[in-house]
Amino acid sequence: MPADEMAGRIITPYECLLTKSVNNIEHVESESMQGLGIVRIHLQPGADVRTAMAQLTSVAQTVIKQMPPGTAAPLILNHDVSTVPIIQLAVSGEGMSEQQLFDLAQVQVQPQLVTVPGASVPFPSGGRQRQYQVDLDPTALAAHGLSATDVAAAIAVQNQNNPSGFVKIGAFQYAVRLNSAPSTVVDLNALPVKVVDGSTIYMRDVAHVRDGSAPQTNVVHVDGKRSVSITVLKNGANSTLSIIQGVKDALPRVLAGLPAALKLTPVGDQSLFVRAAVDGVVREGVLAAALTSLMILLFLGSWRSTLIICLSIPLAVMSAVALLYLTGQTLNVMTLGGLALAVGILVDEGTVTIENINWHLEQGKPTIDAILDGAAQIVQPAFVSMLCICIVFVPMFFLPGVAGFLFVPMALAIVFAVASSFVLSRTVVPMLARFLLKPPASGTGDVHLAGGGDHALTRFQHAFEYRFERLRASYGDVLARVLERPWRFMGIFMALVIASLALTPFAGEVFFPDVDSGQLKIHVRTPAGTRIEETARTFAAIEQRISTLLTDPITSITDNIGLPVSSINATYDNSGTVGPQDGDILITLGDGHRATAELTALLREALPREFAGVQFAFLPADITSQILNAGAPAPIHVLVRGKKLPANEAFARKMMHALRAVPGLVDLRIQEPAGYPQLNVDVDRSRVAQYGMTEQDVTGSVASLLAGTIQTAPVYLLNPDNGVSYPVVAQATDYAFPLLDALAQVPVASATGDTAILGGLGRVYRGNSRSVVSHYDIQPAINIYGAVQGRDLGAVARDVQVVIDDTGKQAPKGSTVSLTGQATVMNTAFHGLGWGVVGAIVLIYLLVMVNFQSLMDPLVIIAGLPAAVAGVVWTLFLTGTPWSVPALTGVLMCMGLATANSVLVISFAREQLALHGDAVRAALEAGTVRFRPVLMTALAMMLGMLPMALGLGEGAEQNAPLGRAVIGGLLAATAATLLLVPAVFAVVHRRSRADAASIQDASHV
Repeated sequence: MPADEMAGRIITPYECLLTKSVNNIEHVESESMQGLGIVRIHLQPGADVRTAMAQLTSVAQTVIKQMPPGTAAPLILNHDVSTVPIIQLAVSGEGMSEQQLFDLAQVQVQPQLVTVPGASVPFPSGGRQRQYQVDLDPTALAAHGLSATDVAAAIAVQNQNNPSGFVKIGAFQYAVRLNSAPSTVVDLNALPVKVVDGSTIYMRDVAHVRDGSAPQTNVVHVDGKRSVSITVLKNGANSTLSIIQGVKDALPRVLAGLPAALKLTPVGDQSLFVRAAVDGVVREGVLAAALTSLMILLFLGSWRSTLIICLSIPLAVMSAVALLYLTGQTLNVMTLGGLALAVGILVDEGTVTIENINWHLEQGKPTIDAILDGAAQIVQPAFVSMLCICIVFVPMFFLPGVAGFLFVPMALAIVFAVASSFVLSRTVVPMLARFLLKPPASGTGDVHLAGGGDHALTRFQHAFEYRFERLRASYGDVLARVLERPWRFMGIFMALVIASLALTPFAGEVFFPDVDSGQLKIHVRTPAGTRIEETARTFAAIEQRISTLLTDPITSITDNIGLPVSSINATYDNSGTVGPQDGDILITLGDGHRATAELTALLREALPREFAGVQFAFLPADITSQILNAGAPAPIHVLVRGKKLPANEAFARKMMHALRAVPGLVDLRIQEPAGYPQLNVDVDRSRVAQYGMTEQDVTGSVASLLAGTIQTAPVYLLNPDNGVSYPVVAQATDYAFPLLDALAQVPVASATGDTAILGGLGRVYRGNSRSVVSHYDIQPAINIYGAVQGRDLGAVARDVQVVIDDTGKQAPKGSTVSLTGQATVMNTAFHGLGWGVVGAIVLIYLLVMVNFQSLMDPLVIIAGLPAAVAGVVWTLFLTGTPWSVPALTGVLMCMGLATANSVLVISFAREQLALHGDAVRAALEAGTVRFRPVLMTALAMMLGMLPMALGLGEGAEQNAPLGRAVIGGLLAATAATLLLVPAVFAVVHRRSRADAASIQDASHV
């Protein structure tokens, strides 16, 4: 059925009915292609998918009765954005045909792979679908006065599979079996079709029956050879690595009972990239822990204290992993990235505890008393600091859609790790301190100079402590000058912060950093209506040219051309294939290749120039980008919808012409190609009636001959060799109609035996139709897709929106134009995180207010938070890193850490203010005394983030903005904590001498 007929007669009624029966629909999309329709129902966040599935099932049972005869019942699938291809298996075998490969893949291989937990394995792609083919001869049919309808009727009446019952003879009961259905190709060839004038016409007289395959609509090549591919999709909560490993482990068992020549070769293996990315994150975490430990050793000067802190890191990580497991999370790039991000914080918890214990040891207390007093004194401030860090991630749990799907696991990992570290610093760290820490050597009075001896470490530590004290003294002098004129300093500092924030738009915006997965995916579209054999030849030439253009090592080149044989595969496809003119090429690169962005730019420029009339679009090949696109083939999606489809098509072409002027916008194309070739047959019903026929006779004869009898009269034959039933389909061969005149000679017969030819009953002429008809919320829609190159997504999206605003005024009346896709999802996520930052500040204020029982001191503490944002802005601007969700996550992390350090300073300042009532003196003392722990905390976090910020290794690009944001934000936030916060405290409490006694004594932190 043509695409427009599918849309009007099948899809639109179904869409109308489901909108009246299914609850919580966000929007409905559909695509109607040749004989196939796909409807995607997007539900509101939080909707019950099981209820929606039940409602859809009831609708499907109702609507089928309203469909044209032969329409298959709707197939309902549960689908989400994470259901993406993670590996393909190329099925090949020396000396085996495409039909044999497809049959083995479908019957033997695929059923065994679905047992792998988390794997969704649809039908195989490529090859030839096995069926008993009845190749009709139109000339022989006409010569015998028959039509394809007669053959279909003969097959149906001669193939009866009804039970015959049993008889009882003597002492036994016998089952009766009739040869009611043919069992071999020979039997099918010998079937009588019709008796004409006493002469029996057999099947072999008008057709040739063979064990063959349906006309091929899907072709797959692996490294230039015809093949069959089995795509494995990620489904459910199982990790990508576990699914792929499960598939690989199952291959020996699958191959055990199959022909020795059959091979199953993994291609497009996403686990290689994921494993490399995971290993990279693990290396970053280990390196961060090592660097942080060295820094702690440098500051503490005690290998015993350093050992205690180092032991607490893996314990906290293991506790966080256990909590992640209990909440249904897996170890992936996001959760491991969160754990790596938390390393610096884990060090901070243990360091503060050890430092406080050491301070009490310096006061001459026994070891146990020092441990008990030191641990008890910092419980409240440490708990508040921990809550400040955790509370900033609360907004991430409310991120909608894809952003929440990706970043909630990271937030959980950080929160679990920080909470575990707090518990360990209250339990395990004091226990280890009991056995490892010793009082300072007699006469030193300083744990940092303890250790005795004259070895190199001691001398180095003495030198470091000497220089550090000089640095502290210099800082004290600077802070004293700041406190002399605090208003002036505050004004200059805040002016710099505000000026820095003005750089925010210049950094650019992307939803998620581009990652180099080592794969290139290209969607290729030849002129509309190109037969699949010609498309395959064009693909072969393109792949050959790619091999010469790319001098980099190539592991494999795989293509998938045309529509798959199963609607399940078409539903999961997100590349935009709508017919035999479309296909995808997947290039897997070897080690040592250049950046995929560079190779993409090279091919994007060369291929369209060398293959005129062929359209190329470079699709995301990595899992993350596919998920972010949420099923769309490109990040930029302009949607034109309205009732006037022809007018909208013309307007969409005008819109696309205007969009070509947008810098950085590439791969522009309209998803719905125009000019699909069509042969129109205008039947003269009066003439048909004169022949004693009806339109039903004409339709039945033509449809049975061209489309086959599988829809109107499905018949199956059981293969005794493998126990599988295959369809028996009567149909003309692909080469039966080389010319238009041959179609006019198609025989048409009536139920009474009258015959005629199609050309005598009407006119056959050429025309055009649509390859696909798209709907959005039932309205006809035109989809314009585009990708981004050389600019950030945010800038391109803004320019696209300007074009939409300008050109949209010329849209047909009743039509709307909107920008959707990843760009809008990004804006929604950024908007949510932006409010999340504001919400985090408010939550921090409320938390500190409750802790300090003060309205002003929390304002003092959060006064330094804008500086953290300014530091992030400068870092992103100077490193050329655009804003992204990871970068905004870094902002949240900086706020938590900056708050914790400010709490450290203000707590001590309040304690000193309560002692002597001088706010300036209290601020100065707090800054100089807390200089070491604040610097240690900031340096620990920055050193921990350094490996991540460098972005080395595969997949490291996705977390690099996070590391850079944390480093830059902490640099500025630490300066604010040590200078701005004491100045604000001094100003706020300048008149507080009379009230100093009312401030509660603060614990030493």
